[in-house]
Amino acid sequence: MNRHGISLLVDNHAGVLTRVSSLFGRRGYNIDSLTVSATNNPAISRITIVVHVDDETELQQIILQSANLQETQQVFALDISHSLLRELLLLKVQADVTNRAELKEICSIYKAKIIDLSPDSMVFELTGEPEKIDAFLKMLAGYQILEMCRTGITALERGGAHGHVQQQ
Repeated sequence: MNRHGISLLVDNHAGVLTRVSSLFGRRGYNIDSLTVSATNNPAISRITIVVHVDDETELQQIILQSANLQETQQVFALDISHSLLRELLLLKVQADVTNRAELKEICSIYKAKIIDLSPDSMVFELTGEPEKIDAFLKMLAGYQILEMCRTGITALERGGAHGHVQQQ
């Protein structure tokens, strides 16, 4: 199965996310990542979904079914290789005087920020491509992770205006 990104521009009102996610569930597709965000038009929201599908035909079927939802203004596949993908990670790790220096060094290598420090823990903030987040988490696997919050992928295609960019 291949990973594909789908971007939907939808009406910004209550219940839209439920309708979109239900569509995927009813069709038997597992959503790997889902984010919803504001756009430059307050009446429109962007939903970015990452899903694994077997082939291009399945992807096109998902796009067509998503386009048929009343609230959908536009839907299009993101070319993952020509898109900017980012996630946010907040991670609380048990830390004391014996391991703070090691944690700070790992943080520095990955360009993570220390956003909270207490006598028994540190909280890191890291943004980047999903692979960077995965690598950071792998490096910290030997430490006691107290809490973690990871957003889904949000993405934009590279380059200038595309035909699917919403109008104001």
